[in-house]
Amino acid sequence: MSDVDFSYLTIALWVVAFVAYAIRVRRFGSFHSARVDSVGGTAIMGENIMQATYWAVGPIVRGLVAIGFTANGVTTLALVLGIGAGVATAFGWFGLACLLATISTVADILDGQVARLTNTGSNVGELYDAAVDRYTEFGFIAGFVVFAHGSPWMVAIALLALQSSYMISYASAKAEALDVSVPRGLMRRHERAAILIIGAGITPILGPFVATKLAIPATTVFVVGLALVGVIGGVAGVLRFFWIRRALRERDAGIVPARKAA
Repeated sequence: MSDVDFSYLTIALWVVAFVAYAIRVRRFGSFHSARVDSVGGTAIMGENIMQATYWAVGPIVRGLVAIGFTANGVTTLALVLGIGAGVATAFGWFGLACLLATISTVADILDGQVARLTNTGSNVGELYDAAVDRYTEFGFIAGFVVFAHGSPWMVAIALLALQSSYMISYASAKAEALDVSVPRGLMRRHERAAILIIGAGITPILGPFVATKLAIPATTVFVVGLALVGVIGGVAGVLRFFWIRRALRERDAGIVPARKAA
């Protein structure tokens, strides 16, 4: 298979999933996942897309449980595939990286669902899942840094995306540590993953056109995704810290109570 074939395969899988969900909605109505209902959608990724994804992975969750997969086992699978996506990116196989990162991201959803279905959720498991999220995200972007090491401006954009991603995650973790509500906003983990996956998948498809017609590097398509994550995520990260500061000041002034432990 050529690299672009992996992109088309990934697109085909998502088309099948969303068409199946559309048929399900037409016959039985919308699906509602408790997880999605609590998290909600955003301007970048609507709630309907998230509900469709959680519905599509339902049979996979039951299949994994049936063959004895544990939640931590699924998380480990997400780690291996996520690092594999980074390696593929480092070698310029963006279509393959798209497919591997897609499966890794789906596995990131599956581990929580498996834990709920088997009633095996734990703080240790959540800690492992959070650590794997950081490693897979780093691997994807670091792979591109290795690939584009000869282009300072591309490397700079990739590092900006990495910084923004980590600051958003850090802001959420810091809010929990300071016992205030975790701020909402754009460029959450699943949104960042979706943008980078789409950018990687489109690169082998539009890359040749971009290179020949616009006379710019074919990987500019992926760089656009990195730039979106870097710029929007950077602004979103700063806003989160301002929100946390305001929440702390209001709490200290007795305006609002501390966040209750879940």
